[in-house]
Amino acid sequence: MNVTNRLVIVILAGGSGTRLWPRSRQAYPKQFLDFTGQGTMLQETFHRLTPLVPPERILVVTNAQYVDLARRQLPELPADHVIGEPLPRGTAAAVGLGAILAEHVQPGAIMASVHADHLILKPQAFRDALAAAAEVADRGSLVTLGIKPTFAHTGLGYVEQGESLAAAGGQPVFRVVRFVEKPDLATAERFLADGRHSWNSGLFAWRVDRIMDEFARHMPELHAGLSEIAAAFGESDAATTLQRVFPTLPHQTIDYGIMERAEDIAVLPVDIGWTDIGSWATLLEVLDSDGSGNVIRGRGLTVTPDTRNTLIYTAERLVATIGVENLIIIDTNDAVLICPRERAEDVREIVDQLKQGGHDAYLVDAAVHPTTDPEI
Repeated sequence: MNVTNRLVIVILAGGSGTRLWPRSRQAYPKQFLDFTGQGTMLQETFHRLTPLVPPERILVVTNAQYVDLARRQLPELPADHVIGEPLPRGTAAAVGLGAILAEHVQPGAIMASVHADHLILKPQAFRDALAAAAEVADRGSLVTLGIKPTFAHTGLGYVEQGESLAAAGGQPVFRVVRFVEKPDLATAERFLADGRHSWNSGLFAWRVDRIMDEFARHMPELHAGLSEIAAAFGESDAATTLQRVFPTLPHQTIDYGIMERAEDIAVLPVDIGWTDIGSWATLLEVLDSDGSGNVIRGRGLTVTPDTRNTLIYTAERLVATIGVENLIIIDTNDAVLICPRERAEDVREIVDQLKQGGHDAYLVDAAVHPTTDPEI
């Protein structure tokens, strides 16, 4: 039997995306915005998966406040397949909630966990990798997709591979030796040269019974809470049980809570054109640019003589630049961000200062939504 017939894919669609302010805000965080002109990040993720599994075996786990928004953006998905976390408790709890729901919709499920805010430029390679990961997961391993590094990245964690295991779907498979935290440049350069390290993508697959066993072993409080929630599925008190129990679950990442502690973990090093959209600078690197390296998006007019390697988004107004380079310029209805591309990671400092100053109106809603503003 084809193991993908038991594959349930859980899309993690929580988070606030503060480094993509002023476009990403509390009412419309980055996963619900369109950065490519092909749909919102959530929509792109969903449509990337449907050639592999039907909508009936796709689940979305998001914050409770975004359930209606996610359902509107994914009308093809059964409404009860969008689940809201009453309170964010980290990726371990989100993955655990996805796991018990996957088992509910597909007994004996193999689960894959993906993120709504990843850009993947090679969707068929991605689907092939997920199918191979499901095959390895069916053998009993926890599986991660490692991204073959293309440069010495210091902003990502790494996965060190050890002995070779049986291939799956034509994909090489290796035993994981360890997960490595974000390295310094010298260490990252060594990882790039040795060919034994992949970027940690946060893309995982496992049998539901296996991940639940790992929760029981390493995070027993989480396992107990998830078991209580699962026992209420189909009962009249299912929603109230979720509301009561979920906020009490331990707040932890799946990486630290399980992946760095578990045994029998396999990695598939893959090339799927993967990028984690974490900042404006990332978009400048991956989106199509003009002959001067500029990425221009939005409905407003831009005039850019002698401008190079600059990202400009304008919602309505004219943005004109002369003789500048390596800038991020984001103009929304109520805010303008200008920063050097190398400082794009620091945008969250602006968000923090706005919070401290009581300027919450600039953090909630830019009043320009994906339905009316299709790109960025």
